[in-house]
Amino acid sequence: MKRIKVFLVDDHKLFRNGLSLLMENEKDIVVTGEAENGKQFCEYLDHEQPDVVLMDIEMPEMDGFEATQTACVRYPDLKVITLTMFGEEHYYLKMIEAGAKGFILKNSDIDEVIKAIKTVFNGGTYFSQEILYNVVKNIQDVKKEIDTSVRLSGREKEILKLICTGNSNIEIASELNISRRTVEKHRSNILNKTNTHNTASLVMYAVENKLIKLQDTEEAK
Repeated sequence: MKRIKVFLVDDHKLFRNGLSLLMENEKDIVVTGEAENGKQFCEYLDHEQPDVVLMDIEMPEMDGFEATQTACVRYPDLKVITLTMFGEEHYYLKMIEAGAKGFILKNSDIDEVIKAIKTVFNGGTYFSQEILYNVVKNIQDVKKEIDTSVRLSGREKEILKLICTGNSNIEIASELNISRRTVEKHRSNILNKTNTHNTASLVMYAVENKLIKLQDTEEAK
């Protein structure tokens, strides 16, 4: 079975070493490299591309925003998960815009990190529950108006829920007993209706506008 090649980008060597050690016994995952900043990481990509990248945000020389954007433009299939101590809204929104497929906090336990890696590797997205609750809290605090103009069909709502719980197109197709191509068509329609550009931003939109309940995402963790 193919092992997931993971690359760590963080300016704290002790953290990188600790995370590598925690993942050592994981049969499906292998840490293939590490960098202390985004510049080093982008240089590494010239030689080899990992399957999943765990990316910090605040780093010298080149931060996580620029590194993620640069890497995802050069290698669109690259899967980046933000792993940081910063959970404020502008951080995760900016990383999603840069191309990140997931966002987890450094206070997460190793099981959640492993879950995020596997989910994103298989084509899904992953956000710490704390991040999703922050999204809802921010809306309540600023009394943001919910977008009620989006009308999704019953099937689109089913697929949206499965997308938001981290399922890939193949997993959704299997769950609903439909073809992968049909799932892709529905996903494209949902993105168009919500005016979102990728799966990660769609998840944020769905939570912000109450198209999905937080309990649904919690059950999938």
